[in-house]
Amino acid sequence: MAKASSKKARTPVRELEPFDKRKIDLTKFKPDISSKDWTEMFKPGNLRLGPFFFQPIETLSCTKTVGLGRTNLTIIMPTIVQTDAVTPHANFNRQTTPVRNPVIQMHFEPSAYGVTTVGTYFMAFTIDVSGQSTFKLDGFAGSGTLSGAGAKTVSGQQIVTLILKNVPPSQQVFGFLEQTGGAQWSWFTTRVSFPPLVIGI
Repeated sequence: MAKASSKKARTPVRELEPFDKRKIDLTKFKPDISSKDWTEMFKPGNLRLGPFFFQPIETLSCTKTVGLGRTNLTIIMPTIVQTDAVTPHANFNRQTTPVRNPVIQMHFEPSAYGVTTVGTYFMAFTIDVSGQSTFKLDGFAGSGTLSGAGAKTVSGQQIVTLILKNVPPSQQVFGFLEQTGGAQWSWFTTRVSFPPLVIGI
């Protein structure tokens, strides 16, 4: 006669990544371009503004990775992407992914959003760095030009901005933020917008 198997109490399974209850106010992140810098950049004749002055065009995040046309995200080497957090985010830590640098990249196609003239666009990466990290900010503006590209040292809650100037409407452009060293960080959104309104008094 076979012995009845003894019943063992099953150890409760822990959630691998607990629900992140932190609510992050993205409007309080510090921009990397000051009001004085805006005024200098937007003096009359400095750039061609396009038809929809001061309007956001597209915001992508880990819960919305694809926009119109070829507009999309590439997320390289995250340690975790948490879409169910109160404020969805992707976390990165170069120390745990040394074979390749962590990167957030956004492609953008102006004509897919109804743009028909040459325009200038701001691509803004909203990130939060635990400590201090170094990044490479760069991209491709086709026959236009880039401004703001280069090495960046960032700490805390920051908006890092790449400017793509005089881009033809049919040009597919991109920008990326690549961690080259330092502490772990979180990415929340990448937004493309037309330049903000600056009024000189």
